[in-house]
Amino acid sequence: MQSALRAASDAPGYPTTAGREETRAACAGWIRRTLGGDVPISGVIPTIGSKEMVAGLPRLMGLGPGSRIVIPEVAYPTYAVGGVLAGAEVIATDQPEEVDDVDLVWLNSPGNPTGAVASAERLAEIVAWARSTDTVVASDECYVELGWDAAPVSLLDPAVNGGSLDRLLALHSLSKRSNLAGYRFGFLAGDETLIRDILLVRKHSGMMVPSPIQAAAVAALDDDEHVAEQKERYRRRREILAAAVVESGFRIDHSEAGLYLWITRDEPCWDTVRWFAERGIVVTPGDFYGPAGARHVRMALTATDEQVAEVPRRLA
Repeated sequence: MQSALRAASDAPGYPTTAGREETRAACAGWIRRTLGGDVPISGVIPTIGSKEMVAGLPRLMGLGPGSRIVIPEVAYPTYAVGGVLAGAEVIATDQPEEVDDVDLVWLNSPGNPTGAVASAERLAEIVAWARSTDTVVASDECYVELGWDAAPVSLLDPAVNGGSLDRLLALHSLSKRSNLAGYRFGFLAGDETLIRDILLVRKHSGMMVPSPIQAAAVAALDDDEHVAEQKERYRRRREILAAAVVESGFRIDHSEAGLYLWITRDEPCWDTVRWFAERGIVVTPGDFYGPAGARHVRMALTATDEQVAEVPRRLA
């Protein structure tokens, strides 16, 4: 990836918002190879990482006051922030079918922070409901290649969408699967009509991925070997951390996939945060992700191997 970045570094001209054809082709090829979906390159748009799209999608769709957005009950805060920035109403629930007049539903499987994985059957239920109500479903799938106790399924999989991408969008990123957070590359894929409308707005917003970053992204998307190596690194860390926290009296909930352990001992999350802090370990309070997380904390697998190896000793 670094070689591709250097080779493309002489790029004084403006990149296009739509992205290079080879970039979109690499995204579409990865979708076919990894997720089992079939998306034309006209249904793909590169993004400056995935977070800017999480925060910006409601406004790019023209949502605002009077619009309703459903986000997961326990969720990364940027889903709600995107709704707030648009002036829309945000509703946190894992049962979007129970909400009337919804314009956009955000899904996140595998989830952050819980690591929960939605089954293909559950995703298909949500898709069927959304199409019956003319609701757009956007699925943040940046952890999709990091399955542990369950195999994550994409919204782009025909088993979920019945072979149609109508009203569906899936968001992906190189930050987790390729450890390229600093490169800021992601992409949105799905319904060609929605992608076209989003592209029209982005063209006037200066939201362009630099050409050297796109070249590095192509190299990353075309290489599966480094992803397997990175996943094995996370697996080893997960094994060490999970054993240590269970030995210390904690319970791990969900955490079937992704980069986190969702742990609890049925006490207020800030008590748990303090307990870990006294031992020199940083965890994230669960209420950061909504009231439903108030008795859990999130432990990440992203520390170095040396730091992770130190955790069992500190907890003993």
